[in-house]
Amino acid sequence: MTRRGGVLSYIALAAICLMAVPATVSEAAEPSRTYNTAKAKLMSGKPIVGGTVSTSDPNIYCAMANSGWDYLWIEMQHSPLTYSEVAKMIRACKDAPAIPFIRVPDATEGDIQKAMDIGALGIVVPMVASVEEAEALVKYANYPPEGIRSHGGGQYGAIWGSDYRQTVNDNLLLIVMIEQPAAVEIVGEIAAVPGIDVVFAASGDLVSFTGWARNDPRYTAMVGEIRDATLKAGKKLGGPFSWFGREGFTFFQGPGESSLIRSGTRAALTATEREDVATGDQ
Repeated sequence: MTRRGGVLSYIALAAICLMAVPATVSEAAEPSRTYNTAKAKLMSGKPIVGGTVSTSDPNIYCAMANSGWDYLWIEMQHSPLTYSEVAKMIRACKDAPAIPFIRVPDATEGDIQKAMDIGALGIVVPMVASVEEAEALVKYANYPPEGIRSHGGGQYGAIWGSDYRQTVNDNLLLIVMIEQPAAVEIVGEIAAVPGIDVVFAASGDLVSFTGWARNDPRYTAMVGEIRDATLKAGKKLGGPFSWFGREGFTFFQGPGESSLIRSGTRAALTATEREDVATGDQ
């Protein structure tokens, strides 16, 4: 072998080594980035609370998103909001502290895909009454290999960064709502579905479907059954904000913008009245 041939062989060998090693080092050196701060807080054992948004006004959305909520529950089950409107709302305040979650109408591929594509990091599915519905949520929300989400277009990259495709599965928070007695009967099986993070006890609909008041012992026992099965499965337990501090509950849906405007106005007027009485200006 000539000297030149030996040098070329050495260079070729070195190149092969360099191509083989960095890939492994790079993979080990790049842990998944965390940007769903609400999920991180919840999984650390702390409670999180989200305000509810049902209007399409980006100004109201931004006011809510910057008011201290951990996340925003964007209501698309019981509102006329469209995905186009919600996309504009999320984009308007993409750097706000509150993380956008969407309650979709149903666990369909179309609804979940659109909600994900416009930047939601939390998906709430109502009226879950079967294991298959919970599995559908996991399947359609996650990219392969965890799910079968299609790699289409959307504004998600502009909201969460160029590494979104590689990191979003670890940043998703998936919530199923238990609202019917039939769902309570199999809540343990639903909670056990891999990929489901939160089981939400829908207090109002549990009343509606059973006819039992919230202080009825049967209602209390039903909520207790949801709690026990959820915690046994190692999942987080959700409910209305009025249940804050209730045993086992750490995920809460807060009031909507209309309610907050009313309560804020009353608080402001009450404070003004007290100030008038204190100064004798009546």
